[in-house]
Amino acid sequence: MEIKVELTKHPKQKPDMNHLGFGNYYTDHMFEMDYTEGIGWHDARIVPYHSLEMDPASMVLHYGQSTFEGLKAYRGQDGTIRLFRPEKNMERLNISNQRLVIPQFDAEFGVEAIKKLVSIDRDWIPEGEGTSLYIRPFIIATDVHVGVHPSKTYKFMIILSPVGSYYKEGINPVRIYVEDEYCRAVRGGMGFTKTAGNYAASLIAQETAEERGYTQVLWLDGVSKTYVEEVGTMNIMFVIDGEVITPELNGSILSGITRRSALELLKDKGYKVTERKISIQEVFDAAKAGRLNEVFGTGTAAVISPVGELMWEGETVIINNGQIGPISHLVYDTITGIQSGKLKDPYGWVTVID
Repeated sequence: MEIKVELTKHPKQKPDMNHLGFGNYYTDHMFEMDYTEGIGWHDARIVPYHSLEMDPASMVLHYGQSTFEGLKAYRGQDGTIRLFRPEKNMERLNISNQRLVIPQFDAEFGVEAIKKLVSIDRDWIPEGEGTSLYIRPFIIATDVHVGVHPSKTYKFMIILSPVGSYYKEGINPVRIYVEDEYCRAVRGGMGFTKTAGNYAASLIAQETAEERGYTQVLWLDGVSKTYVEEVGTMNIMFVIDGEVITPELNGSILSGITRRSALELLKDKGYKVTERKISIQEVFDAAKAGRLNEVFGTGTAAVISPVGELMWEGETVIINNGQIGPISHLVYDTITGIQSGKLKDPYGWVTVID
């Protein structure tokens, strides 16, 4: 499919690239593509960034039929622009689409659309340490109808945002609140997808965590409230007696691309890596016994976020004296080094944009 391009006649003033925050600014252009039942995906285009005009009865507003992804473009010191495993994001978007009864699209074409859009808005990619261009592909149901059934029309869009660090702490350890009242997802639900409803379900616990001075929420399984699942914006990993343990993918946990990359990297470096059920009690027992060496989250937004403190049922444990550990450092330095081009990419993870 051809991607038509309409360039803006009114370029935006770029923000101060040294004070970006996260998700505050958007580039000059966006990608759009439509789906119509009986026709398929059609009319792929890159156009000036604009607001959407939607009918109040648009189905996404009433029934939440939407999916999205998140990835980044990085400008290296050599000026080269790199994407990190974009094909995995497009494959995962189709997995989410299948669960939400949204039509599949050509994942390779999705990568090409990202590459073309990033290339057009390449001047928006910041150059500072820890900065990048955040890429948000998403799909929404657009049928104008109030009735519970899959939409017959959809819109696929990609927008871009220059960003700094996701957490104000940066690579410094964050404090995590363990949620044991509310449920984010259960097996058979939509926890393994990236859909708006999953994040809406997490907001009340996030608000509680922030009120208590914590950065993020660690969710337990929705049935027994016993086993660790994931943090609101990250997968989670524990280092106990030198072994890296992460919750196994069970249908209610997102299959993170940074998670996958960290596991592949650590196995390659000779670490013992285990994917299994792990209870919050086991984590706290290991901490009290001095066996919990490190805890860190993995995700596109922060890459690696070390955890310095966990709070569960009024009890807190401090991990590694509140300092980043060697395994966290290794994963962060290696992945960001590959993303930026400072390190060679022996795994074929990088896609270069000409």
